[in-house]
Amino acid sequence: MKHRKDDKRETFRILPLITQLGLVMIASVGMTTALGVWLDRRLGTSFITVILFFVGAVAGCQGIYRLVKKADRDENGKDDEVSEKDR
Repeated sequence: MKHRKDDKRETFRILPLITQLGLVMIASVGMTTALGVWLDRRLGTSFITVILFFVGAVAGCQGIYRLVKKADRDENGKDDEVSEKDR
C-alpha cells in the first residue's frame, strides 16, 4: 500500500489539534478537581471534589466543542460569525 504525501500532511496538520484537545480536557478536569480536593480539606467536606470534577468535565467538553468548531470553520475557509459584507 503506497501512502501519498497529502496523507502525511493531513496527519501532521491534525496532530496539534488532537494534542490541544487532550490538554484542554486534562487541564479543566485537573484544575477543578484539585480545587475541589483543596476545598474539601479546608472545609472538612467530602462532596465538593465530585461536584467540581463534573463541572470541569463539562467545561472541558465545551472547550473541545469550541476548538473543533473553530478548526472546522478554518478548514472550510468560512467564517460563520462574520460575513464578507460585515468586514
